[in-house]
Amino acid sequence: MNDPGALIRRLVRPAVLSMQAYHVPPATGMIKLDAMENPYGWPEELLQDWLEQVGSAPLNRYPDPSATLLKARMRRTLQVPDGAELLLGNGSDELIQLLGMALGGDDRCVLTPGPGFAMYRIIAGFTGMDYVEVPLRPGDFGLDRDATLAAIRRHQPAIVYLAYPNNPTGNAFDRDDVEAVIEAAPGVVVLDEAYYAFCGQSFSDELARYPQLLVMRTVSKMGLAGLRLGYLMGHPAWLEQLEKCRLPYNIGVLTQLSASFSLDHVAVFEEQTARICADRQWLFEALAGIEELQVWPSQANFITFRVPTGSAGAIHQSLREERVLIKKLDGSHPMLDDCLRVTVGTPEENAAFLEALERALGTR
Repeated sequence: MNDPGALIRRLVRPAVLSMQAYHVPPATGMIKLDAMENPYGWPEELLQDWLEQVGSAPLNRYPDPSATLLKARMRRTLQVPDGAELLLGNGSDELIQLLGMALGGDDRCVLTPGPGFAMYRIIAGFTGMDYVEVPLRPGDFGLDRDATLAAIRRHQPAIVYLAYPNNPTGNAFDRDDVEAVIEAAPGVVVLDEAYYAFCGQSFSDELARYPQLLVMRTVSKMGLAGLRLGYLMGHPAWLEQLEKCRLPYNIGVLTQLSASFSLDHVAVFEEQTARICADRQWLFEALAGIEELQVWPSQANFITFRVPTGSAGAIHQSLREERVLIKKLDGSHPMLDDCLRVTVGTPEENAAFLEALERALGTR
């Protein structure tokens, strides 16, 4: 058979056939402010110490399947509550996939506020779950408590995802509203705290109070995006079931070693986080001072803003032509029309972005 199309249409599930693969734009040679990464590298002395350690890594052996030493290091350094268990994933994406595999099915659904993190919808699709989105409040992107509780009663979701702070809007939802959702949910509630280091707020201290609550984080935003290491905290009984869906050896030797080494030097990354938070405020004030823009406050390491009607594509392209890459949100969700999102970079990168943006707007 020269043309595989007929066989693909017969065998591949319709939900997968209807999907689009997640696209990551090329960024070589760009000022890369599109992916919420920490812009800072490691100090030279730290880099040399790390190279010495990875140089002796036993690459001929499989990694510790349970990542026992790394988990112990994470418990000490990342404030994992007593009584909570840890599950590690190849980034948060794998953890979301594990949840879909364990709790999914044709009669199950995922519920989440929107606009939100795209992978909740994508992974719900290929794990056979319906996806229910409850619109955020227009204007401030706050959680619509009444609408969310009504949707929970109507759809009885197996999983509720709440990003805290939310991506792509950058705000942390009202804590009382989040607790109301946790208490109303008939299934698991996952608090996605990928950006918690930038907002200083967490629900990890509520894990003992709510057995159905899971808190998900990643080390990506603290400066370790290349390691692809996410972690889930929750009641041991829940994580025992999710472990059954985890592939063995999912956290490689170099990731385990590098993450443990990094946590020994966590103060370096905490200082970088503080610097990013200060630069976030500077960048927000600079953007808010541009009359043509609508800018939303952020508790993450990015800022979302709205440009004049119909200009998002042209402005995004103009920035690309000046080698500045940010995220075009326009077209991804009805509430994000004319919106762009910029990651907080170094002061030099932030200044270059602002200059390019002002030229694109015709204000410079």
